[in-house]
Amino acid sequence: MEYYNLEADASWSDKRADKAISDYFEEYSRSFVRKLFDDRLITCNGRVIKPSAKVSLGDLINITVPDVEQTDIIPEDIPLDIVYEDDDIIIVNKPKGMVVHPAHATGTLVNALMYHFGKEGLSSINGEFRPGIVHRIDMNTTGILVVCKNDKAHKSLSEQLKVHSITRKYYAIVCNNISEDEGTVNLPIGRHPKDRKKMAINYKNGRDAVTHYKVLERLGNNKYAFIECQLETGRTHQIRVHMASIHHPILGDDVYGPANCPFKLTGQTLHAGVLGFIHPSTGEYMEFKAPLPEYFEKLLKDLRNGGSN
Repeated sequence: MEYYNLEADASWSDKRADKAISDYFEEYSRSFVRKLFDDRLITCNGRVIKPSAKVSLGDLINITVPDVEQTDIIPEDIPLDIVYEDDDIIIVNKPKGMVVHPAHATGTLVNALMYHFGKEGLSSINGEFRPGIVHRIDMNTTGILVVCKNDKAHKSLSEQLKVHSITRKYYAIVCNNISEDEGTVNLPIGRHPKDRKKMAINYKNGRDAVTHYKVLERLGNNKYAFIECQLETGRTHQIRVHMASIHHPILGDDVYGPANCPFKLTGQTLHAGVLGFIHPSTGEYMEFKAPLPEYFEKLLKDLRNGGSN
């Protein structure tokens, strides 16, 4: 059983309670948060609230999260955008709002994989809770990730991740004009000292993290920039934390960005667009791409037309 006692800050103000809590706990799916409401495990200022209740600045939110057995992973008939598949790997284009693996959740990528491929059709190295999962991307980040069907493939991909030989390119829209055309952020990332749900630049307890970025286009009268980021390392929230640390937070990021976003967005405008690695069986380099999602393309178009709010 886990207990959370939270005080609503400006990023929660005037949001529906279910949206505010789902945004805060990225590892919990919306359906799991809804079940917490249904089970009367969420209170505001000491009173049980409905998902539609509006949260105000300073409200005290108490959440009780019951323990869940790992065997509770339920196969769910959730459509998957499969970019490529063979006997060893599955390349999935993950949509916005989908959690990769369940931490007390349903509606996740793992639930979908269990339905489409079955437990026996996925690698077991990460245990029953994360079958086939080699790496993850955040709930509101879209794009490419690889899933392994067997332990041999999983070991190969894990080793490539460990030695930083996998190509990973992300695309983002960031706030504020970037004067230079390209650069590198080399700052250690670790848990935020006061908020365990957040990551931060942490010189004392952080791990090495390196992000290379390149400006592809300046937008919205130079208020924003469309960038490509290439990862050397893969720390939690790495691009989001690194770009915020140099005063260019990702547009829409309600954890590391400004409290007020001028556009109606669901989380950060961040897309895993390119993934390349050595195939575990053939030994050949393979590279996969996922096009920008529709909302991202529309936002780019609006900003190219001079829109800034």
